[in-house]
Amino acid sequence: MNGHEKSDPIVVAMKPVNKAGQPVAEPVERRVGTKGNAGQHNTRRAQNRESVTQALARVRQAARTRKKERFTALLHHIDVDLLRIAFLALQRKAAPGVDGLTWRDYEAELEPRLADLHARVHRGAYRPQPSRRTYIPKADGKQRPLAIAALEDKIVQGATVLVLNAIYEEDFLGFSYGFRPGRGPHDALDALDVGIGSRKVNYILDADIRSFFDSVDQQWLIRFLEHRIGDPRIIRLVQKWLKAGVLEDGAVTLSDRGTGQGSVISPLLANVYLHYVLDLWADRWRRREATGDMIIVRYADDVVAGFEHEDDARRFLDAMQTRFEEFALSLHPDKTRLIEFGRHAAARRERRELGKPETFNFLGFTFICGKSRNGGFLLQRKSRGDRMRAKLQEIQEELRRRRHQAIPLQGEWLRRVVSGYFNYHAVPTNSRALTVFHYHIRRLWLRTLQRRSQKDGSTWKRIEKLAADWLPKPRILHPWPRERFAVKHPR
Repeated sequence: MNGHEKSDPIVVAMKPVNKAGQPVAEPVERRVGTKGNAGQHNTRRAQNRESVTQALARVRQAARTRKKERFTALLHHIDVDLLRIAFLALQRKAAPGVDGLTWRDYEAELEPRLADLHARVHRGAYRPQPSRRTYIPKADGKQRPLAIAALEDKIVQGATVLVLNAIYEEDFLGFSYGFRPGRGPHDALDALDVGIGSRKVNYILDADIRSFFDSVDQQWLIRFLEHRIGDPRIIRLVQKWLKAGVLEDGAVTLSDRGTGQGSVISPLLANVYLHYVLDLWADRWRRREATGDMIIVRYADDVVAGFEHEDDARRFLDAMQTRFEEFALSLHPDKTRLIEFGRHAAARRERRELGKPETFNFLGFTFICGKSRNGGFLLQRKSRGDRMRAKLQEIQEELRRRRHQAIPLQGEWLRRVVSGYFNYHAVPTNSRALTVFHYHIRRLWLRTLQRRSQKDGSTWKRIEKLAADWLPKPRILHPWPRERFAVKHPR
């Protein structure tokens, strides 16, 4: 098999080389037409979008057929139509950058602004503004730094991502899932589940890259981009974004490291970096160095690899550490773990009197070596306890702010929150965690209502009735991983 073929997509990297799938085009939000000439505008925009799609399809076809070719003329694809598509794909309620412009502000004069932005980009007068630094809480109590770009920078970055995706979606390997069109975390979870269940996996390497988005060497990143991108204008755009800096406490900080986590283009740049640093190398190592079965799944900077033999796992870990050092990356010593795991792990550890197999976390779930009803091996996925507690704490604080709202308003908000949580976490083998989450939501709602007034007579019976009216019931929403995997990647 050729690892770069795309005709037969495999999602988990195994001894036969994985192949990237054929992700669909990125979803684009539809803009509401204006009154009177809405039909004309929508027709024209639909035609423009179709024209853009056809142009990018030609780029993708060229990338598919000419694997080593450098694309020397790409900037002309970033036209007004593509900038409009990128604008419409932005979140309407996203926080503004240093320019203070919101999506609605920009939409008020969209066409002349896009025309002006297009002209500045093509004559080289476009200058990115520094990103605004903000922090969001992590489940472990720490703060995650994010860089919020100015609105026009988001637009140009989004258009550039659409162009570059047409090329790199033909290059990225099948076991890479993070922030790619047509792929999501549940695809990675399915792939890992199927790999562990169907291959000879006895050991799991849970690798944690230390501060990846802040550690990327920008010089290496540009060199990697230049393997495929020969248009110096595109390269200059990326360099401008990398050098724009971050505004925090009134001061702009510049760095030769990092991709600006939180920016529109950061996920693609991260994927390009890890494609050359990790994916191609790991794929080659699996074919040439591994003596037994090996699987690997990567979602952005979260990496899990499975091995048949412990010696392979340890040699791969040592080699990966050396490989990362060459490119300014490192593994977190406390969070990177090699554990015995798989269908035979429980029996082997019992013979050695070591207790139950250890567990590992991936994309919000804890993976557990369990048993099915007939006593066979069953890979169980359970919502991470720390993430659930953090989510409940967040809901409790918001309920406190909404304490004096009318019950229908509280119920509608809780319905959206609980539905969103279930949409992600309602996977097979996780029903108990869903029930626990549902119970705590009802308990928090009861406490909120009781604290509205000393005379409030809310009881558990009343909350049960409110929950029946407003909250979705805990039930499994996702199919078994093997079923969905077989549909998306038929043999």
